[in-house]
Amino acid sequence: MGLTRQLTALACASFVLAPATLAQANDIELPRQLSWTAYGTGSAGYNQAVAIGAALQDATGTNLRVLPGKNDVSRTAPLRRGRVQFSATGVGGSFMAQEGVFQFGEQNWGPQRVRVLVANNGGAINLAVGVAGDIGVESYEDLKGKRVAWVVGAPALNVNTEAYLAYAGLTWDDVERVDFGGFGASWKGLINGQVDAAFASTNSGLAYEAAASPRGLTWPTIDPDNAEGLGRMQSIAPFFSVNKARVGATIDGTDGYQGAGYAYPVLVAMEETEPDLVYNMTKAMDQLFDEYDGNAPGIGGWAIDKQNYKWVVPYHDGAIEYFKEIGTWSDEAQAHNDNLVARQDALAAAWESLTAENPDDWASAWETKRREALAAGGFDVVF
Repeated sequence: MGLTRQLTALACASFVLAPATLAQANDIELPRQLSWTAYGTGSAGYNQAVAIGAALQDATGTNLRVLPGKNDVSRTAPLRRGRVQFSATGVGGSFMAQEGVFQFGEQNWGPQRVRVLVANNGGAINLAVGVAGDIGVESYEDLKGKRVAWVVGAPALNVNTEAYLAYAGLTWDDVERVDFGGFGASWKGLINGQVDAAFASTNSGLAYEAAASPRGLTWPTIDPDNAEGLGRMQSIAPFFSVNKARVGATIDGTDGYQGAGYAYPVLVAMEETEPDLVYNMTKAMDQLFDEYDGNAPGIGGWAIDKQNYKWVVPYHDGAIEYFKEIGTWSDEAQAHNDNLVARQDALAAAWESLTAENPDDWASAWETKRREALAAGGFDVVF
């Protein structure tokens, strides 16, 4: 069956409720079939989604279909069209989709009203640029002149790589950019000698594969005292923070790897997604945590006590209802969330206004309109 027909079938089945099968889950009401998009097979996001799906199946009888997408657009398109209910994505399908930048700034996209349910904020892993171990790179400065992966249609991966280059005082002009059609292809390229560096979570299955390959793998460090370098990094990717990872390829069993990270994966829905469905999915992610914890590397970061309620993308009303119910939501979190919703409103209004103008050079006009709208609303101007 083709992907479109599979997605359509899933959507049609999405409103039939399944009875819970375990006592601890008897108040979770979810469809018999749920569908998520996630990163490609072999990625940490995909592996965690599969582990969560197994727990859902055992506890509630719900069958979770995990549909791999090779880039941010392919993960977000089914969500926008209502063909999947949720997406386990990264900053590309959440923050950058909200901002309407890169591929999401093209005329057939625009800023998306995405909403967060929960996110993996474990801190056990880093999101970093891994480097082949056979080329003598010891620091990110050493990447000058080396081959660095660029994933077509994946602005999150590319901006994050750019942020690491910026930390080292480098730009894409200082390296040899090698284009790949997907995340998995970029890491296969590293393993096969087509490229020297690529971005991933430290616990990605493909990072482990690269570490075990003849080339080997290294993660150059980020110095937490390098304020200048970190300033350059965060000016490009404000969602990054310094972090010492203890889980990942070449890291497991060591004292840890000093790098940087952010929430990954992030479980998102569209604003218009039914609040009851979001409420129950959020509840399931919390109440079934013990059932899936430990079943994929780095999965512990989904715990409810690790949630960051003041992140860069607003939470869905259905998720907020659950957080209020369990006492983890605050007035400060609500004020922050309201401001993020207002930011999305400003971006949506700017997009609608520009659409009416229909400029010849859409990309340039949107960049200007977007920045003006954010500045006028008193919001931080990023990108």
